[in-house]
Amino acid sequence: MTTMSEADALEGLRDALGLLKDREQVAERLLDSSAKHSFDPDKELDWDAPFEDGKWFWPPELVSLYDTPLWRRMSEEQRIDLSRHEAAALASLGIWFELILMQLLVRHVYDKAATSAHVRYALTEIEDECRHSKMFARLITRGETPHYPVAPVHHALGRLFKTISTTPGSFTATLLGEEILDWMQRLTFPDERVQTLVRGVTRIHVVEEARHVRYAREELRRQMVTAPRWSREFTRLTSGEFARVFSEAFINPEVYTNVGLDKRVAVAQVRASGHRREIMQTGAKRLTDFLEDIGVLRGVGRQLWKSSGLLA
Repeated sequence: MTTMSEADALEGLRDALGLLKDREQVAERLLDSSAKHSFDPDKELDWDAPFEDGKWFWPPELVSLYDTPLWRRMSEEQRIDLSRHEAAALASLGIWFELILMQLLVRHVYDKAATSAHVRYALTEIEDECRHSKMFARLITRGETPHYPVAPVHHALGRLFKTISTTPGSFTATLLGEEILDWMQRLTFPDERVQTLVRGVTRIHVVEEARHVRYAREELRRQMVTAPRWSREFTRLTSGEFARVFSEAFINPEVYTNVGLDKRVAVAQVRASGHRREIMQTGAKRLTDFLEDIGVLRGVGRQLWKSSGLLA
């Protein structure tokens, strides 16, 4: 299959979801929304307020050990402490992922006209992601936990992925990193059982990430129609592998050690947990349905998605 020009793609081209939208019009709308609904976490949030006794740092149902035999033996204090460390681990994961995303966005716009709305929005998103990474780092520090880097093998795979990824592969990975955490955060920010600061962080992230998801979805639709066949096939394969890596990286075993648990026992129980599997698949469902519709979940890549536990 030959690559279509961008002009061709704008002339009534469609996929399974309908007509593709004009890239510049989408970007203009997102720029307008960014101007109206962007936040400075340093000013918006009260970082000096004390944490509230008895409140969680992550909804208990989203804590990895929830409803396992080990969870049932833990005290309420230990469960809340685990939620504090898991919130820090997820913030650490978010920083790792956003550093990859920012590099992928720079690569995406490198050859494009800097005056286009599409490029201006990509640069605006990079600004957002810089603020988010600093916000997550400040939350980790405020929670008095360690920073939880991903495993060295995942760190190395992230370096490889951002080097070899195609454009559609980059936007598929973007959605994978954004949509599952977004689903969890949408449950977190209105939950009054959760610490006020954590709710504030997740609220800011949800509002701003909604624009990032829209940008990535529209561009991925375009890429899966206009990219060469080899690129689409490579995207299916690399996205499946990244899903597997991301699913594993979602749990950092060191959190269990730091709350006084045997990490080997804890990891085994998380892997065997039907509740945890349901949480991860539910969090990924909106994304996997979308990827199914636009033709990403096919062949070997689909099997990798299944092996990740994110696709039933």
